[in-house]
Amino acid sequence: MNDKRFPIPVMITLGETGQRAVSSVWEAIECLRSLWPVKNGPGYRRALQACMDALDGWKPAHKARHAFIRAAREAGVFLDTRLHQ
Repeated sequence: MNDKRFPIPVMITLGETGQRAVSSVWEAIECLRSLWPVKNGPGYRRALQACMDALDGWKPAHKARHAFIRAAREAGVFLDTRLHQ
């Protein structure tokens, strides 16, 4: 089981932790499991499953990244960096 890098990091903001660039599937799983503010939404469950599948080689990292972004939007923690350029 090897970590898979995201093609582009995902920027999120998590409470006291502040802004964070999530650059890999494993980092996304760590955020979802330990830092995520809402662990009962459908986006959260889909993202966690997509990341686990990517880590196991069943899905490509970019699909896990998209699921993670959807979960981050659902939880209100996604930072759209295009708005800050």
